[in-house]
Amino acid sequence: MIRSLKALVLAICCAAVIVPFFGIIATSLASREDVTRAGGFVMFPSGISFDAYEAILSGGVVTRATVVSLLVTVVGTALSLVATTLLAYGLSRRGTLLHRPLLAMVLLPLLFTPGIIPSYLIVKYLGLLDTYWSLILPVMVNAFNVIVLRAFFMELPQEVMDSARIDGAGDFAVLWRIVLPMSKAVLAVVALFYAVAYWNSFFGALLYINDTAKWPLQLVLRTYVVNQSELGVDQLGGTELPPREAIQMAILVLSIIPVLLVYPFVQRHFTKGVLVGAVKG
Repeated sequence: MIRSLKALVLAICCAAVIVPFFGIIATSLASREDVTRAGGFVMFPSGISFDAYEAILSGGVVTRATVVSLLVTVVGTALSLVATTLLAYGLSRRGTLLHRPLLAMVLLPLLFTPGIIPSYLIVKYLGLLDTYWSLILPVMVNAFNVIVLRAFFMELPQEVMDSARIDGAGDFAVLWRIVLPMSKAVLAVVALFYAVAYWNSFFGALLYINDTAKWPLQLVLRTYVVNQSELGVDQLGGTELPPREAIQMAILVLSIIPVLLVYPFVQRHFTKGVLVGAVKG
C-alpha cells in the first residue's frame, strides 16, 4: 500500500513537470489552425510546423540574443571557473598571506548581499554600462562555489602535494598537475552552476544594458513572453509571422535546450562533486 502510494505521488509529480513541457513543445510546433482551434495552448497538434523556429532563427532579435547568451555563458563560465579555482586553492592552503581576511571577505557576501543601487553605481563608475562585461564581472565569483571548492581542496591528500614540492614543483605546478586532475568531478559541477547561472540571468542585463542589440536571450524571453510584448516582422526573420503563442513557446524551448544538452554529460559527476566538496570527513 505504501509503495503504491509512493508510486502514485511520484507519477503525479512527473506528470506535473512533463505535461506542461510537452505542451510547450507541441505549441511551438503547431500550425496557425491548431493554435486558433486550441485557444493558444496546444497539446496534440494535427501536424508539425517549424515556422516559429524558422522565424526566430532567421537573423532577427532572437538569433542575436542567442549568440549574446552563448558568448556571455562561455566566456563567463571560463573566467569564473579560473578565478574560483585560484581563489579556493589559495584559501585552502593554511598559512598563506592574508588567509583569514580573504576568507572573511568571501564569506561576507553569503550573509550580506549588496543592494541594487550600490551594484549599479559601481558598474557605472567602472564604465561597464552597455557592455557585455557588465553581465560577467559583477557575478564572476560566487561565494558558495568558492566554499565548495575550498572544502574539496582541503580534503585532498596533503602528502601527495608535499611530495611534489620536495621534487621542486611550485604552487602552480602542484595545482595544474596534482590538484586539478583529482578535482574533475567538483570542477564539472561548479562549471555547471556557473553556466546555468549565466545562461538564465536576465536581471543584470535589465539593469546594465540599454542597447536592445546587446540583450541576452533570457531578457528577450522576459520581454516578449512574460510581458506579452509583440514581436514584429522587422524584429524577426522572414516575411510572415506564425502565431504569437507558437513564437513565444519556440523562444522558451530555445532557452531550455542548452541546459538539457549539457546536463546529461555532467549529471554523473553531480552528486559526487557536491557531496565530496561540501562534506568534511
